Amino acid sequence: MTSKSILRKKLLAKIHNENIKLRKHLNFDAFAKTLRQDFEKIPDHRAKNASIPLSDALMSGFAMFSLKAPSLLAFEERWREDPVSLHGVYGVVNIPCDSQMRTICDEVDPKFLRKSFRSIFRQLQRGKALEQMTWRDDHYLLALDGTGIYSSEKVSSPYCLKKTKRNGREEYYQQMLGAAIVHPDRREVIPLCPEMIVQQDGTTKQDCERKAAKRFLAEFRREHPHLKCVVIEDGISSNAPHIADLREYGLPFILGAKPGDHAFLFEQMDLAEECGEAVELSKSDPIKKDILHTYRFVNGVPLNKSNQDVLVNLLEYWQVDGKGKLIRFSWVTDLEITKENVYDIMRAGRARWRIENETFNTLKNQGYNLGHNYGLGKKHLSSVFVHLMMLAFLVDQVQQLCCPLFQAARMSCRCQMSLWEKIRSKFNQFICPSMEAILRAVIDKKKIPIPSSR
Repeated sequence: MTSKSILRKKLLAKIHNENIKLRKHLNFDAFAKTLRQDFEKIPDHRAKNASIPLSDALMSGFAMFSLKAPSLLAFEERWREDPVSLHGVYGVVNIPCDSQMRTICDEVDPKFLRKSFRSIFRQLQRGKALEQMTWRDDHYLLALDGTGIYSSEKVSSPYCLKKTKRNGREEYYQQMLGAAIVHPDRREVIPLCPEMIVQQDGTTKQDCERKAAKRFLAEFRREHPHLKCVVIEDGISSNAPHIADLREYGLPFILGAKPGDHAFLFEQMDLAEECGEAVELSKSDPIKKDILHTYRFVNGVPLNKSNQDVLVNLLEYWQVDGKGKLIRFSWVTDLEITKENVYDIMRAGRARWRIENETFNTLKNQGYNLGHNYGLGKKHLSSVFVHLMMLAFLVDQVQQLCCPLFQAARMSCRCQMSLWEKIRSKFNQFICPSMEAILRAVIDKKKIPIPSSR
């Protein structure tokens, strides 16, 4: 038995012997209650005598993504016959069939779902749990990036974007701009409300990531006017108009910058080095001593020839490990770069990958099925489902960050997918009054604290 396995067994033994207590507002059942209260306040577009309340349809959609159901039909077939646990855990009274859920949700404007993201975020702030994600000087790292959520050559909606492929065929697609608070030392991410990249009402020009980012920044600052964040993005974002937007909303930035896209900028670095104005230094990694970090940076250089009034600070970075493997990155930032903070700025720039690896890859490959067509609809259906999926992901990430019961349940399983399967199994086999009961059952395999319904 390896030392890692021995440590795991000791930790699990400790978990089983401790009385794990939940934090009052930072657990799944509290979040589910909050979401339901928010959904009940969304105006219903249907007649007052509708058989299925809008809140039940939205909560059923949230439950579908929370339980990682592979499709609407699979969710319906599994839970309509025995809905008791949906009543207890998610508070759903009337469960819609798949066609009913699509019809109801298609008419819901996604803007009404923004409040739910703020509600959970506010609980994180009040419970001081968000402080674990603080980077430097009480700032948080806010990663932005776009990703595809739908594409087809045959099926489209009025909200789909359109492009002509090289073979002459037209492709219909939808994307979203994802946003998450990340940290270089943590696997958890805190996703914010996404901004959809779809055909906008009343416009003829196609939407794009640049326009979506402008809308996102405006909404972000409206909802979080005092939250201190440093925006981190890839090389597409290091352009003068976007930098102007970031500065307008008081958001410092660390943006990827490739030499091939910014020849003039890197020429300024070379000139600064010739004049002795650039700084070069190399340091071993403070933890992994076989890794060497080399930096070259200069402050206050023009972004490009067309925007010489837009001054930025440029950081080039090389990493060499003990096997001689070399990797290189470079960024522009409006944070002054010094010998004292260059290591932190480098790690913040590299933390941008958290939105790729821990966010998009998790959503696409770890049960949430981002990219799977749960329903395109004629109006907002796909966008509503993306928002409900992101809310389920947010709840899971917050639990992973600060819920001791969820952390213990995750540690008792081989992997995250195994935990989801065990939760579904308990959910299906027993009358489950709460997610707390399910997680305790997952941890204690011998004792089932919930009565059987079979």
